[in-house]
Amino acid sequence: MGNNFEMLAKTLFGMEPLLAKELRELGAMEVKEGVRAVSFKGDTGFLYKANLSLRTALKILKPIHQFRATTERGLYDGVRKINWQDYMGVDDTLAVDATVHSPYFSHTQYVALKTKDAVVDQFRERTGKRPSVDLDTPSLRINLHIEKETCTISLDSSGDSLHKRGYRTATNIAPINEVLAAGMLLHSGWSGQSDFLDPMCGSGTLLIEAAMIACNIPPNLNRKDFAFMKWKDWDQDLFQKITGSVLNKLRDFPFAIRGYDKAPSAVQKAQDNIKQANLEDYIKVERRDFFESEKETPRHLHMVFNPPYGERLAAAEITKFYERIGDTLKRSYPGTEAWFITSSFEGLKSVGLRPSRKIKLFNGGIESRLLKYDIYQGSKKAKKQGRY
Repeated sequence: MGNNFEMLAKTLFGMEPLLAKELRELGAMEVKEGVRAVSFKGDTGFLYKANLSLRTALKILKPIHQFRATTERGLYDGVRKINWQDYMGVDDTLAVDATVHSPYFSHTQYVALKTKDAVVDQFRERTGKRPSVDLDTPSLRINLHIEKETCTISLDSSGDSLHKRGYRTATNIAPINEVLAAGMLLHSGWSGQSDFLDPMCGSGTLLIEAAMIACNIPPNLNRKDFAFMKWKDWDQDLFQKITGSVLNKLRDFPFAIRGYDKAPSAVQKAQDNIKQANLEDYIKVERRDFFESEKETPRHLHMVFNPPYGERLAAAEITKFYERIGDTLKRSYPGTEAWFITSSFEGLKSVGLRPSRKIKLFNGGIESRLLKYDIYQGSKKAKKQGRY
């Protein structure tokens, strides 16, 4: 118990409940939802496991010091009070990321610079030398968060954002963020208990995330490095033990995961990424136009997709495009639970189906909705009777 410490997992808007649930299921303690973040407690092994296993986290931060400051000098002095030799050596490198929501500080880059100055000045005073800055691959990545007058200094244990899983070597136009894809799937209730289809799969991100959820594969298993691997307390044996424990929880998937795209280039990119993720045994992708397709088995089908939106469709095409989505679902996909994300609120009016759920999300900073449409087995008959 004495080895546990506070951590903060950063996420996207609308993913906080999903991330909190993931953390509880992993075994985190004192889980509390915030805004685009969830705080929790665990030990070093749990920090490793969180980075490997969380599907809806962008970063895992380890807060080490908190103080109040309303001036540049107060910020500088607060950072200087930390004994930085506990976390890095003079020959190591550092980088500072800052987030500021304060009437006292307005320039994010400037407060990051003052924080860096406080760290290197401490080393120069004590050793006569100063560590260097490396913005790409530092030995220590420091996170500064200022909320009004409260300054929190954390160590970034992840490094690159955790959406960079390591499997995506090829991307299509406007690829969906991996964390957003995983969140969409978890919001939809996907757990691998049925067939799955992404009928507009692009470079295959939703397919890969769906397969990893179905098989309980840690999403960041393919990543080559995390920032904590450069920390002074890095424990490679513990990390290997944690990796082995999460791999022991893999499960079989007896259903089918399929992806369609009408662009040959997209199909090729999806296949390349699926191979990179070592998931060829679980996912099949083919060149196919969703609007000319139909459900292949009478079994229940779980469908999640990211159709083209405003920037990729001319305004005149949007109404017709979304009308065809609704028509195809009604005509050809009885017994399907269909979810898709869109920022085209105008296009949604043309779907011709009433969604049973709407969830507000942001796709690349664009306000969007994730919508659920239940297509029942009697849809074809109902259509003939004029109910649509």
